[in-house]
Amino acid sequence: MLLAALLAPFLLAVFVVFLVLLPTGGLPDSAVDSGTPVDGTVTAASLGSCLRQPGAQPGQPEAQPSQPGGQPDQPAQGQPQCLLLDITLTDGPATGSVIHKTEPVGPSRPTFAVGDDIVLAFTGEDPRNDDAYLIMDFQRGTPLLMLVVVFLGAVLLLGRWHGARALAGLGVSAAVLGLFVVPAILAGEDPLLTGITGAGLIMFATLYLTHGLSVRTSVALLGTLISLLLIGIISAVFSGLMHLTGLDEQTGNLIAALGHGIDAQGLLLAGVVIGALGVLDDVTVTQASAIWELRRANPKLSWRDLYDAGVRIGRDHVASAVNTLVLAYAGAALPVLLYTAVSGVGLGTILTSQDIAQEILRTLAGSIGIVAAVPLTSLLAAAIVIREPRLPLAAEAH
Repeated sequence: MLLAALLAPFLLAVFVVFLVLLPTGGLPDSAVDSGTPVDGTVTAASLGSCLRQPGAQPGQPEAQPSQPGGQPDQPAQGQPQCLLLDITLTDGPATGSVIHKTEPVGPSRPTFAVGDDIVLAFTGEDPRNDDAYLIMDFQRGTPLLMLVVVFLGAVLLLGRWHGARALAGLGVSAAVLGLFVVPAILAGEDPLLTGITGAGLIMFATLYLTHGLSVRTSVALLGTLISLLLIGIISAVFSGLMHLTGLDEQTGNLIAALGHGIDAQGLLLAGVVIGALGVLDDVTVTQASAIWELRRANPKLSWRDLYDAGVRIGRDHVASAVNTLVLAYAGAALPVLLYTAVSGVGLGTILTSQDIAQEILRTLAGSIGIVAAVPLTSLLAAAIVIREPRLPLAAEAH
């Protein structure tokens, strides 16, 4: 009853704000016309002159301007070469036709080979005109689907019914992000408020769906909620002190696509809260479960004994969880780290740059929340579990 009284106002607030922010229309139109995706397959590829004439086949000599006397000019030494591609369209208004594209070659450009399935952008001009298409990326649908099937099989094989509930919780998280958080922010709602509301929905839905409706889960939920509030406060304070604008390259591209401004700092803080939630609920659920199991193993332990034992267990968990969070963010920011490392500026300048400083904020604010979650959840669990009646082992097994 005490937990219900503590959690009910938060749940009600999250639900009310969710209804207020829930977008009713579709996604806004992009101010940047990126074309219509069209599939194709590379049927020929070779290196050649970047001046290939329209319709020339890969590997054929290019038409060279003639010198006086009728001899063709020799290519200038060091003339750049390009990748000459024949692409058979397998989708779109010109399905089955072949287009010819010339792609620059370089370390920052992908390399295409015969048989590669690729995605092109059709600009809406003559569908048989080579210039109406831009090569965008590789097709990855089939291998991604295979990876998803392997993941689902592994979770169900090991977790069985509990794994199925975890997958259902994962589906809820994806639905909240894709159907509420993203559309609401794109519709102009406050990114921070939207992110906090989305995190609250994910937190309530996934924890109860995955771990069941119980006092133990409610304790973990309350510990997660308080720790998330702490993370949000720390992130807001220090992002202001460090003057973090959130205007990195990805956010700049988003603003260009929307055609209007967005609260970039609020978007940064929302990402911090949502990103920390995944590791945080793992810590709080583990701590609550550890306290309950200690109580079951030795009913004579006082709440202080349970708390001390839970904190000792949590220390090892915190060390690995914080390391996981640091490595996750460092891995995501690895290209930025490499780029800034070769820029020739000092280490202090690198660490205080916008891109690196916001990753440091995410890491340290999330880590502080994780550290605080261990004693907080242990205290809540110890204070509540000793008030539960001791059940027989047979009843506990059920």
